[in-house]
Amino acid sequence: MRRFVVLALTLLFAAFPLATAHGEGPPTPENPAGRILGVVPTHGNANAASHLGSSGGVLTYHNGPVLHTNHTYAIYWLPAGFTVSPGYQSVINGFFQNVAAASGQTSNVYYSDTQYYDSATGKILNSSTFAGAYVDTRPFPANGCNDPATTVCLSDAQLQTELQSVLQLNGWSGGNGNIYFLLTPQGVGSCAGNSCAFTQYCAYHSWIGSGSTAILYANMPYAMTVPAACGSGQSPNGDDADATLNVLSHEHNETVTDAQGSAWYDRRGQEDGDKCAWNFGTALGSTSSGQYNQVLGNGKYYLQQEWSNQSSGCVLRGL
Repeated sequence: MRRFVVLALTLLFAAFPLATAHGEGPPTPENPAGRILGVVPTHGNANAASHLGSSGGVLTYHNGPVLHTNHTYAIYWLPAGFTVSPGYQSVINGFFQNVAAASGQTSNVYYSDTQYYDSATGKILNSSTFAGAYVDTRPFPANGCNDPATTVCLSDAQLQTELQSVLQLNGWSGGNGNIYFLLTPQGVGSCAGNSCAFTQYCAYHSWIGSGSTAILYANMPYAMTVPAACGSGQSPNGDDADATLNVLSHEHNETVTDAQGSAWYDRRGQEDGDKCAWNFGTALGSTSSGQYNQVLGNGKYYLQQEWSNQSSGCVLRGL
């Protein structure tokens, strides 16, 4: 059995290389992807990733923490000379507000998280609060990596430095269910280990520190920089933010269910979003600019499904 597990993990990383952060050891069965988790594969890598995810069985609990409630923060790193679409910030901020307004409802994809739990205080409550947004116009540092799809490339270490600086400026802290989404503008890439945005991944989540004070964050490149790699194919809000929101919801759900890589994942190391990446299910309707499959608060969105152990498959609502 031990030999089989090692072989399975070897095949996983050969087919879809999950990067590890600088200084981290190699993946292990207890922590399958080091500190770089929930890697949303580009469309070009999706077939290998989804095949491995579907063959990994149900999610099992590995004794680590989940987020019973969560507080979301949007950090936009937007120096002079870089751009986002006109509605980018307002659509994303509105999404976080609408997820909060829909807390506890069974009719959206976030409710699937409530079947998962930890050994400390029980099941996830599907309770989210939008706690704040910040726009940082300070310039980017010199390239810390080489992303083939962009001329500006930020390493995971540089993203962590930026995140910690913004937290200090705003008096924000780690722990307490806080999740920080670090959003970069169009044409800006990033790399973690040997994997880079728009060629291997569209987003990932990670953490700084450990235990109850860890800083939980997600790296959110501008998905429509390379639509063929990271676009969702639908834009119900008529803005580039729609594509980013699809991968953002992937990372949001996974941070809730596997905050520090030690809670819920399957035998292949796949989290609840990984197992359903780019699987959108059936649309509910259309706006003038695209289909939607989620109604959250006052908003309509097109988001991937999430894995449900109870349904033994991917779901958009309920369990």
